[in-house]
Amino acid sequence: MKWSWKIGEYKGIGVYIHATFLLIIIWVAYLHWDAGQSLAETINGIIFVLAIFACVVLHEFGHALTAQKYNIKTRDITLLPIGGVARLERMPDDPRQELYVALAGPAVNVVIAAAIFIWLMITSALEPVTSLTVTSGSFLERLMIVNIFLVLFNMLPAFPMDGGRVTRALLAMRMDYARATHIAANLGQGMALLFGFLGFFTNPFLIFIALCCLCCTDLFFFSRKNRYIFDLF
Repeated sequence: MKWSWKIGEYKGIGVYIHATFLLIIIWVAYLHWDAGQSLAETINGIIFVLAIFACVVLHEFGHALTAQKYNIKTRDITLLPIGGVARLERMPDDPRQELYVALAGPAVNVVIAAAIFIWLMITSALEPVTSLTVTSGSFLERLMIVNIFLVLFNMLPAFPMDGGRVTRALLAMRMDYARATHIAANLGQGMALLFGFLGFFTNPFLIFIALCCLCCTDLFFFSRKNRYIFDLF
């Protein structure tokens, strides 16, 4: 992907950060400044965002390493302001394998959230959720909530979320692959329209997500050999 810088590699899979990723750092810094917080609190906020994206990288490696078990290589993982992209050489032909690859990413976030929860319980550091905000509160507890959100959001049955691939894989186990793809695509488009409708009355970001879902469905979902796993959050 153009305008990307390599920041690391694991198991032969390069991890890249896109230039637009800097926009989210600027946005987070602005939120803390607008809230009248100190430089130390602003830096802590930026570190929190980087921790979230570290979880996103682990999520993508969940997909990539599971695909590797089926002799499918991942060319690279790229971080964007709205999530991560794992570029596989191809997607599995076996619906069960596609199911496992799709579920592996959210499974990583479940493990992370569970580990944080156990630690907070052991240390008696669990706080009421109502005391947390986007820019303040327990660092680990906010990170746990973000990981739970990543699981729930990415499991929605709409492409490009993992739930869209899970839906197609489950349907393909019971019917022709082309029909399964068509049904899953229609479901994803319906979900996108719902996001767009809700976005007009709640959060405009939902409209952006709706556009992403519609575009990705048109560009990728109908290709059995689609090699991109695009996770939003």
